[in-house]
Amino acid sequence: MRFFVSSTRTGKKPVSNLALAIALATGSAVLSGVVAEPAFAQREKKDKKKPEAAAYSKEFVAIYQPLQTAVNTEGGDIATAKTQFPALLALTVSPDEKNATGGLIYNAGAKTGDQALQLQGMALMLESGKVAPEQIGRFNFIAYQLANAQRQFAESRVFLQKAIDAQFTTPELTVADMQTAMAESFIAEQRYADGLNYLAQAIANAKADGQKVEETWYRRGLSVGYNNKVTPQVYEFVTGWIIDYPSAMNWRDAINIARNMNTFEGPEMLDLLRLSLRVGALQEKYEYSDYVEAADARRLPKEVKRVVDDAFSSGRASRDDIYLADALQMANGRIAADERELPALEKDARAPTAGLRTVVAAGDTFLSYSQYPKAEEFYTKALGMPGVNTAEVQTRLGIAQTEQAKYDEAIATFRQIGGKRDPIARLWAAYATQKKNAAAPASAPEPAPGD
Repeated sequence: MRFFVSSTRTGKKPVSNLALAIALATGSAVLSGVVAEPAFAQREKKDKKKPEAAAYSKEFVAIYQPLQTAVNTEGGDIATAKTQFPALLALTVSPDEKNATGGLIYNAGAKTGDQALQLQGMALMLESGKVAPEQIGRFNFIAYQLANAQRQFAESRVFLQKAIDAQFTTPELTVADMQTAMAESFIAEQRYADGLNYLAQAIANAKADGQKVEETWYRRGLSVGYNNKVTPQVYEFVTGWIIDYPSAMNWRDAINIARNMNTFEGPEMLDLLRLSLRVGALQEKYEYSDYVEAADARRLPKEVKRVVDDAFSSGRASRDDIYLADALQMANGRIAADERELPALEKDARAPTAGLRTVVAAGDTFLSYSQYPKAEEFYTKALGMPGVNTAEVQTRLGIAQTEQAKYDEAIATFRQIGGKRDPIARLWAAYATQKKNAAAPASAPEPAPGD
């Protein structure tokens, strides 16, 4: 197979790779204007409104003040101040002290480019419970980025979830972006199923908000799912992708994903290649040969003729190809006799005493002759008979319903199918959904005022 999904992401950058500066763009890198200064410093100001009382021990104040001066003064000796942080932390007990110490440590880290120190300070401020409510989301998002940059994935996800819970957003950052970042965090830890679940939720949220889902999101999900064989999530991304971006090339990739991840027998391959023909995804001679082999000119001559004619007329196979030319000759030699037998087959299959084999054969034959109402009739009858291959008959019933534009019924039929045919059924359900969407009437325009 020639399936390839690039893991290179274009367009909007994943949040996990955004520069820390994006988070800090909503406020200054040094948080002196955001973190409340200790009350002992506030008392020296001539503010008209008396600040709320805060709790600082004398011992804490004694060590904090010179460190604050060193960190906040231009050209201050931050390197020496950092060596005193353990002693300050030992005296940091009350929520106010934690908030003040956290801000100081964060600022020291911001000025020196020490992300570990920044994370320590940010975590301490958040732990204090003194961060202003309107800053909770932003501070948690900054903490997420700092922890993520140091590959502390479990810790980073805790911060990120709190940012999501706080509904933190910026003009460049949506909740869906943050859920995508959560997915990437799980993927980085090789927790692929968890990561894909989060990415799927991000897509669902974007759709619920009326946003267009970027194709790169789908490609990321199916790339991770395909490369790591994560099922059924990979098929969920594949079907969402081809419904939203139904090009022939995307359909080809989607079908090849199903082929590459499974070992299908002839009847299963036949139903998959039937879909491939309908969506214009047959591109190579070997794919036509596979279809002809699965259909078999001795059993389904009309369908084999249709496939080989398409191969030749499209130029994807030469008329000199021995295998396809022989198959076409055999099909042409059988079609007339086959068509003469259709009325007798129909009568036998409708008889109350008809056996399962006859009924299924009737369904298969009429499906290959594009007589879809009769095919639906016989497949429906077969499903009520003992010994039926339920998944196979349901697949072909769904195909017959799709070809009659009974899209809702077809989708419901495909959704009943599990096991080895599950990927095939999902793709057919996506095709039925695509056809349904295309057939839906456009929304009526709003009436003009006065109409």
